[in-house]
Amino acid sequence: MLARIWSRRTVDTAFSTPDNSFGFLRLLFAFAVLVSHSLPIGYGRDDPGVGLSHGQTGLGEIGILGFFTISGFLITRSGGRLPLPRYLWHRALRILPGFWVCLLVTAFVIAPVVALIEGGGLSGQVSYVLNNALVKIRQYGIGELFLDTPYGERTGTSVVNGSLWSLFYEFLCYLMVAGLALLGVLRRARWVVVLLAAGGLALIVRDLVRAPRIPGPQGAHEPFLGIAALDAYSLIYLTYIFLLGALFELYRRRIVLNDFGAMVAVLTVAGTLQFGAFAVLGYPAFAYLVLWLAVRLPAPFRRIGRHSDYSYGFYIYAFPVQQLLALLGVPKLGLVVYVLLATAGTFALAIPSWHLIERPAMAWKNWSPRGQRITAGDQASGMNSRGEPLPSAGTVHTSLADGPTPERGNP
Repeated sequence: MLARIWSRRTVDTAFSTPDNSFGFLRLLFAFAVLVSHSLPIGYGRDDPGVGLSHGQTGLGEIGILGFFTISGFLITRSGGRLPLPRYLWHRALRILPGFWVCLLVTAFVIAPVVALIEGGGLSGQVSYVLNNALVKIRQYGIGELFLDTPYGERTGTSVVNGSLWSLFYEFLCYLMVAGLALLGVLRRARWVVVLLAAGGLALIVRDLVRAPRIPGPQGAHEPFLGIAALDAYSLIYLTYIFLLGALFELYRRRIVLNDFGAMVAVLTVAGTLQFGAFAVLGYPAFAYLVLWLAVRLPAPFRRIGRHSDYSYGFYIYAFPVQQLLALLGVPKLGLVVYVLLATAGTFALAIPSWHLIERPAMAWKNWSPRGQRITAGDQASGMNSRGEPLPSAGTVHTSLADGPTPERGNP
């Protein structure tokens, strides 16, 4: 017992095999997002975590922090070992096919059903797909669908799938890793990543100092450096937590992962949620806790998601399923029934998304132009005979995100 508490096991040793609980944690974080959306979508009320954290965050936002932590850890390893074109190809295959099919299903399957139920017209389906096809969500609604749901009445807008916006920031982080790999930072100048994380932390500390009250909300949803397409809060805070995950990978031989550290992390997260500075002190503690859970959860949890990763599909389909159930009046049956039916309905779409779209797309990950094969040089870069990253931290997957509009604690 004491040996585990004071163990000197490093992150590198802890993740020396693919035997971890990242698959379970991704599903858990996706479910947290679904639960966080249940109150605003079904009842027009706030995410339950907003009040508990004094407005600092929400349950859904905590889910997104978990996704970006895992992503920063795993994607940085992938970026440091794969040739750049192969890395970008893998990332595109993992996100885009499932995302594009989700847009099509939402526009041409779910939207007509909703229009039939509402008895109204239907317009904007094609523009919904085209405007959002490049991952940046520019059109949240289709015509006037879902205006009569509690969420529609609360916002006054049509939102058919508000959980997709964070994929844009996820992709920006992927490109950041690509740039760092291209410049040789991941192999020869890890201190640059430390400086980037320190810069993000400095901006977050600035927001804390300027916050009207502590504990309370901090940061502003405004254009970053005047660029309308970039929300400052989302970019700074999500990139920072991603970089924290990246630092655990880059300094994996120095960072110790043990039960004592986890206990300190739990106390830090709980304390900052109650008394303030969650983003400043709680983010690093939360990132530590996520990685500790990945290796310390019991064996049954480590088997979840090992062969079939439904978390991405669960995330991208949950919101429209919840909206549809809200339109049908399911929330009147109670929150528990609403959450259970939303979970079942989301899995009904996430499972075929994995087996019919996502996994077949990943089968193309070793494709090369003109039929070129994976070379021995690729294997020397850290790939096995099938062109996959050598086993270490587990299968690299996309992370997920939260909320239809980038508002703290609200979908």
